[in-house]
Amino acid sequence: MKRRNFLKNSTLTTAGMLSAPLLASCQGTTKKTIVENDSTKIVKPIAICTWNFMNATAKAWEVLEKGGSSLDAVEQGVMVEEADLNNETVGNGGRPDRDGRVTLDACIMDKDANCGAVLCMENIAHPISVARKVMEETPHVMLVGKGAEQFAYEQGFQKTNLLTEKAKKDWLEWKKNSQYETIINIENHDTIGMLAIDKNGDIAGACTTSGMGYKMAGRVGDSPIIGAGLFVDNEVGGATATGVGEEVVRTVGSFLIVELMRQGKSPQEACEEGVRRIMEKNKDRTDFQIGFIAINKKGETGGYCIHPGFSYRSYSEEGHIDNPSDSFLKV
Repeated sequence: MKRRNFLKNSTLTTAGMLSAPLLASCQGTTKKTIVENDSTKIVKPIAICTWNFMNATAKAWEVLEKGGSSLDAVEQGVMVEEADLNNETVGNGGRPDRDGRVTLDACIMDKDANCGAVLCMENIAHPISVARKVMEETPHVMLVGKGAEQFAYEQGFQKTNLLTEKAKKDWLEWKKNSQYETIINIENHDTIGMLAIDKNGDIAGACTTSGMGYKMAGRVGDSPIIGAGLFVDNEVGGATATGVGEEVVRTVGSFLIVELMRQGKSPQEACEEGVRRIMEKNKDRTDFQIGFIAINKKGETGGYCIHPGFSYRSYSEEGHIDNPSDSFLKV
């Protein structure tokens, strides 16, 4: 597919629903090769994501195991959560803004630093796939609101009512007091960000969210902002974020973490420094959560957060693992 072919008609890239073999793979692992290079173990392929979204990493691994690209893996991986009506922070079924509208944000970035994003888009169930179309079919990086929605229709995406009955009921209950708060580790402001390395050693990333529950109309956080919610440099590694996006934007968090890895820090050390930078600008504040994950070219991973309770899921030949994250603040 040619990049930047703005007028080309194309159809929606779909990711199949989880098959029985795929679900079974959540319980086990498939052997892959660890490449020896100057006595350093390089783990590939591998997929990681924020939080314990095991079905998402299982789908990404299915793509990688078959020799698919890291770009396809991260897109299809996060699509699993976009389609999950029980996930009230991502895609279809996400919590609405305070006016009752479900607006979605997403971005994607490939090994060549190509990237695409949609912001504050309504009525489209898979914003990550629209973001990929923006990357591949337009001369732009970001499309917003009604423009993003219209572009999606032109690309063959179907209009979908994203406000489920449960989300509507919860919103009507919230309206009785209309008190906005970001509860630590409660799914009203979380995201799935995913990073992957394929068999060729190429890195890609994706990030998708419905944003803060009951946010102000038009609010956009860090998730669809390249450099804030997601950043990939194929020579170095990638990083992605979850939590209160405003604080991630202020430090350009994911870009910072990748640059720290470029300077020689491990993914773990870089994530810890990323959180420290945020806390330095928020002295004495403990009322919000941020979680970072990162991966470097070797397939080494790391994760760090402000409050205990964050974890990230990884899938490689070493296993399908939930990795609890250490935290800046302790219990």
